[in-house]
Order: sequence, then structure tokens, then C-alpha cells
Amino acid sequence: MNKRLILTLPLFLSGCAMFADRPDIGALTESSVPAPPDAWQAADAVSGPVAVGWIATLGDDVLVSLVKEAQLNNPDLKTAYYAIEQAQAIARQARSGLFPAINYSASASEAGAVSGGSNDSYASGLEVGWEIDVWGRVRAARNAAEYAAFSAEADYKFAQYSLAAAVAQTYFALIETRLQVGVAKKSLDALTATSRIVSAQRELGAADAYDDSLAKSNLATAEATLAAAEGAERLTRRALEVLLGRYPGDQLSGSGSFPEVPAIPAAGVPSALLERRPDIIAAGMNVASAFSNVGATRATRLPQFSLSGGINVGALDIADILDVDNGTWSLATAILGPLFDAGLRRAQIDEATATQQQSITNYAAVALTAFQEVENSIDQNAIQARRVEALQRAAAAQNRAFELAQLRYEEGETNLLDVLLVQSNTIAADSAVVTAQREQLDEWVTLNLALGGSWQ
Repeated sequence: MNKRLILTLPLFLSGCAMFADRPDIGALTESSVPAPPDAWQAADAVSGPVAVGWIATLGDDVLVSLVKEAQLNNPDLKTAYYAIEQAQAIARQARSGLFPAINYSASASEAGAVSGGSNDSYASGLEVGWEIDVWGRVRAARNAAEYAAFSAEADYKFAQYSLAAAVAQTYFALIETRLQVGVAKKSLDALTATSRIVSAQRELGAADAYDDSLAKSNLATAEATLAAAEGAERLTRRALEVLLGRYPGDQLSGSGSFPEVPAIPAAGVPSALLERRPDIIAAGMNVASAFSNVGATRATRLPQFSLSGGINVGALDIADILDVDNGTWSLATAILGPLFDAGLRRAQIDEATATQQQSITNYAAVALTAFQEVENSIDQNAIQARRVEALQRAAAAQNRAFELAQLRYEEGETNLLDVLLVQSNTIAADSAVVTAQREQLDEWVTLNLALGGSWQ
């Protein structure tokens, strides 16, 4: 009767196990973040559901194909994918602890006297071992590992979104460098023409050495600017090739003009961002994993109950190796509990608790940063639109001023220095427009990434 009680005690205790249930992630994280308002506070926020497929919205088929190529071949994204597989494998390992472990054994031996003669013997066995998860330690460890795997999946998804944004913004940068090369060539052509005019005028005595030197100096500066612009284009092309997983061979071709900037996308409501953005979801999964890990660590201070059993068969003839009539069986239960560990388990609990609190504060930081990114980007999208329009007007006026300055110089109504100064301002105005157009597209992509909508 006592033996039966000992063997059934772990089973009875497991029926009233005090393991930690899976925590309510929302309840754990809600108090760590200031309550978001019902609507975004940026003045230019657009109401409506967050759209997906924002890369295609740009209407650039070349960009769409480049993003797809990067999703398949980018090494950093592959690393994030294998992090998922690693986390899932760890979760399966933790889950296996809930089930019995079954092992088999087999052996053969020969023994005899030195003077001669020998006997063969054979043995086989089957052993079963199982830890009864009375306090929920194994289940809590499994939960922690599963939440960590969910976090890795969310991190991978956000890495996909971030890669799509990086490819788009590098693609825009490549277009910008090409356009800046065009601006530099335009400047060089104009200064070349000016230098020729000055040289001709000097031969006729209408210009002096000062004008000639000034024209040649500006021409050489324009040549240097063009060389730098062409170098920047090659560097940007190689950067994009690496994002695509290609060899950086400066072989990539693409569009020579920016796509049209779409309207500011709808931003939904702030509270929905917490449930949509993958990096926030990953942070929430880390909170849940940390809480489960605390439960598993606390359970190590309690006794562990295990059952084990086995069947072993010995025979002198290999034909009888599986004959259970020649075997023996065993069944045992065991209790293992800590008596003294010099504070090891208490320190482990303190460590897990600190990690738990750290995960909550990290969640709050990630969420607040996400809110800030959306508010800032909504604001910047509107600012960039107004800025581009103003710079385009300024550039148009500056180009007209340059045309008039050239006419006045040819008619002798102004000096060369004034013309070159107006030309320098004109080139700067044209260059500023190109940069602002790229920045406007970058900000549009940044807002879509901040909103957490899928690029697909």
C-alpha cells in the first residue's frame, strides 16, 4: 500500500499543479505606456485604415522588382530568418520535457577462461523516464521559449519591412546622384561656354587676365564637382547592389527620374499601432517570455518528482534477446529538492525578475519611439511637400535670373563676377530641388514603415 502511494503521489500532485498560466501580454504592458490619444496629434494626419502594399503605390516597377530581389537574397534578412528557426528549435526542446523520454539499449559480450572455452551473453533493455511537472516549471520554460520564438518571427517581419524601406531609400538616393550628375554637367557646360567667351573677348581686348583666370577657376571647380557627383553615383549603386545580395560591381541600371510622391497615407489610430507594428509585437512577446521564465526559475526552488521504469532482458542465445520471460522490470519514483545552494537559486530568481522588469521598460521605450516616429513623420511629410514646392519656385526664378545675367554680360551691362555668382546660386538651387525631392520620398517611405503596414 505504501509503495502504491509513493508511485501515485506525483500523479496526484500534478493534478493540482501550480504552474504559471500564460500571461496576458496586454495587461502586462498597458500600464507601462502612456495612454495614447484617440487620434494622431500631428496637424496633417489622415484618418482611415493603414494601407498595405506601399512599395507598389509608388508605381515604379523597377523598384518593386528590386525589393523582391532583396527579400530573397539579402544576407542580413537571411540571418534574421535563421534566428526564427533557432528559436523554434529551442521551443521544441523545451516542449519535449513535458513527455516521457524512452531509451533502448542492447549489448553483446563474450567471456571465458584463459585455458580455453568461452560463453556468449546478450542483453537488451527499454527504459522510460518522466519528470512530473508538479509546479509547472517545464510548462513555464516551454511558454518562455515559445514566446521567444514568436518574438523572433515578429523581428523577422519587421526586418522585411525595414529592408523594403532601405532598398527604396537607397534607390531614391541613386536617382538623386544621377540627377546631381546632370546638374553638375549643366554647370560644367555653362562654365565651358563662359570660359570660351571670355577667352575670345580677351583676344579682342574686351576682357582682361582677371576675367580669364576667374572663368578658368570656376570651370576647374565644376569639373571637380562633376567628378565627385559621378563618384557618389557609383558608391550609391554599389550600396544598393549589396542590399540586393549582389556583388558590388557597379553594374546596376535603373530609372533616371523620381517616381511621383503619393499622398500622405492614412495613419489609423494610435492605439492600433501597438497591435500592428512588428517590433512592438516582438517587444511584447519578450515581456511574456520574461514572465514565464520567472515562473520557471521560481519553480526550481521546489522539489522535483520523477518516475522511471524499465525492462531488461538477458540471454545466452541471441534468439532469446527479446523474450520478456527472461527479463526483469523495475518501477521507481524519486523526489529531488534543494537543501543548500549558497543563494544560487535566489540569485537566479532575482536575475529573471530584473530581466522581466527590463523587458517591460524596453516595451515602453519601443512603443513611445514608434509613436514619436509616426507623429514626426506625418509632420515632416507635410513640411517636405511645402519645401519642395517652394524650392522649385526658387530654382525657376534663379534660372531666369541667370539667363538675364548672361544677356547683360554679353551686352556689357555687368561684369563676369556677377554672372558667375548668379550661376553658382542657380546650380545650388537646382541641386537643392533634387535633394528635397529625394528627402520627400524618403519621408513618405519612413511614414509607411513607422505605421507598420506591410510593403507587400
